[in-house]
Amino acid sequence: MKGRKIKQKCGFGVKKIGYGKSLMPLTVAITGVLTAVIPVWAQAQSTDEPIQLKTIQVIAPEIEPAITVQSLPEAERAMRRVPGGANVVDSETYATGRASTVQDALGYSPGVFVQSRAGAEEARLSIRGSGIQRTFHLRGIKILQDGSRLNLADGGADFQAIEPLAARYIEVFRGGNALQYGSTMLGGAINFVTPTGYDAERFRARGEAGSYGYNRLMASSGGVHGSLDYFASISRYSQDGFRDWAATDNWRMFSNAGYRITPDLETRFYLTYVKSDSELPGNLTKAQLKSDPRQANAFSLFGRQKRDIDLIRVANRTVLKLGSNQQLEFSGFYSHKNLWHPIYQVLSQPTNDYGVGLRYINEMPVAGYRNRFVLGFEPTWGNVMDSRFVNVRGNAGARTAKFDQHASSYVVYGENQFYLLPQLSLIAGGQYTYTTRKQKDLFTAGALDRSKSYQRFTPKAGVIYDLNPDIQFFSNVSTSFEPPSFAELTSGPVIAPTFAKAQRAITFEVGSRGRFAMAEWDVALYRAHVRNELLALVDPATSSPIGTANADKTVHQGIELGLDIELVKMFYLRQMYMFNDFKFDKDAAFGNNQLAGIPRHFYKAELTYRHADGYYIGPNVEWSPQKYYVDHANTVHADSYALLGFKIGKRSKSGFSWFAEARNLTDRKYAATTGVIDNAKGIDQALFLPGDGRSFFAGLEYRM
Repeated sequence: MKGRKIKQKCGFGVKKIGYGKSLMPLTVAITGVLTAVIPVWAQAQSTDEPIQLKTIQVIAPEIEPAITVQSLPEAERAMRRVPGGANVVDSETYATGRASTVQDALGYSPGVFVQSRAGAEEARLSIRGSGIQRTFHLRGIKILQDGSRLNLADGGADFQAIEPLAARYIEVFRGGNALQYGSTMLGGAINFVTPTGYDAERFRARGEAGSYGYNRLMASSGGVHGSLDYFASISRYSQDGFRDWAATDNWRMFSNAGYRITPDLETRFYLTYVKSDSELPGNLTKAQLKSDPRQANAFSLFGRQKRDIDLIRVANRTVLKLGSNQQLEFSGFYSHKNLWHPIYQVLSQPTNDYGVGLRYINEMPVAGYRNRFVLGFEPTWGNVMDSRFVNVRGNAGARTAKFDQHASSYVVYGENQFYLLPQLSLIAGGQYTYTTRKQKDLFTAGALDRSKSYQRFTPKAGVIYDLNPDIQFFSNVSTSFEPPSFAELTSGPVIAPTFAKAQRAITFEVGSRGRFAMAEWDVALYRAHVRNELLALVDPATSSPIGTANADKTVHQGIELGLDIELVKMFYLRQMYMFNDFKFDKDAAFGNNQLAGIPRHFYKAELTYRHADGYYIGPNVEWSPQKYYVDHANTVHADSYALLGFKIGKRSKSGFSWFAEARNLTDRKYAATTGVIDNAKGIDQALFLPGDGRSFFAGLEYRM
């Protein structure tokens, strides 16, 4: 019988001895032993002769983890097979402070630029300059929930569908390193992985509160009952917001249940529900930001601009192990979303998206050499009924447009990793993508239906060298391909007569990850030559999108660095630095100007004293040391800034944990992010989104 001895683990100074989710087999075994031993012991008390007792060894049966979801250690080991920038974010690293937004969760992830637009879910998220001008409705990164696509079929995604506290860990694949998830986008992919009954707490409750009416409540539970395991969480989040007209209120429920049909076959069902209402305060001029960053844009306030979402999503993931070195994975999902979005006009958009995925993994040796082969197929479909109305103070007036929009995508991908030497592996792969965009005008008499298909094969090659078990070097060359979403094709008051071209690029990358002595690092240097870059532009007067153009040639190059150092015993320095050199390449209009929208340098650091009993304390900084432009003509810029914060708390594996946190202690007035236009002509325009002022937060959590 397979088994294991009881092990002792220490975390945050709390010792826990056990087997995970159930001690019932061990309890029954011990009860049987005591039943046999006690009568013998009683008899021994009535005689002077010693009695030799038979030795009985109790071995608890090993509880196998879920096979549909990788554990955190498995995910971390899998990252070593990626020949480029990729990392895992343990949710424990951001649970030490306010854990509300994707900025809270991914703020220290190397290469990820994420800034909140109004202190809530609406954020600017970019990797390697992906979707560089998009301050709304994410584009350029494939977002996944437990390995299944969260983006709409046309490529767009909503941050409101993400709950950082419902994730066990987050996988970040930068650039072409997301091939294993069928992503060809310039930015790569981010996978939010929820706990299962095997690694979730039996009960967890957390409350957070703070400045500007912020409050957050979350409760979750997980467990294993025989072949069945489950996890469920529910959370509520609301805030008035730092700025006027910036209130947010939402409810989220994430749950899954897995069933082990046989030791080699497991299926898992997911159910997600999100209801999110967000007020949008809009952009300010730089003068308005410096004068009163809490004010709302007058046009946004007058139009009662909002983004309200209702989402329900069901998904399944089934894994069949074919012996010890082959695996077949199936996934499928369906989501229905209702969007109510008063902006420059009112958008009412019910959306239905669905898709399936099939992936085969073979790790059988080839000619005696270690080898890993992956082959996948992922078709997705989506439909949007896009209705538009005159915005009458946030209500729908006369209809202005109605479109029936369909998107589809068919992806076939494969990748092979061959170990020429035990420490040297060669990777080759590719993906073929065929996708369509179809739009039928149901409002304008005589309007022609429009449709376009995009297709491309995107190859990739890489190499990994393990200097030793702790230090790794990698290099790769990859290609990317990104058709426009409907937001690019139909945004703005005037619909473009033709669809934009697909964006494509070739990227070169070298880097290293590992640990040595007291240091742990993840560093990558990359250079991408981009063609037909999708440039989404904004009307500065109304903060509204006005359309999308294709640039001719652009270059995205930079450095992604994560570096953690134990300076002295119990003092740790955590750092993230990005160098973003994004520019036009001999453009007819903009020459070699910098692409607008993202800081050229960006640095975050946290110095923490961590006690063995789980206590921690220390300051943190966020620094954008150089101005960056908000227009492609490079005539108006956002100013540099530095923010100072402080955090104190105690983190325990079980029982109570708590934290207190201060942000922007100097109350600095700054632009967290900006809109983008082609040419501001040196005139201060409404393109700046203020970051939050001085704020304080505290939280209390209980786990068992």
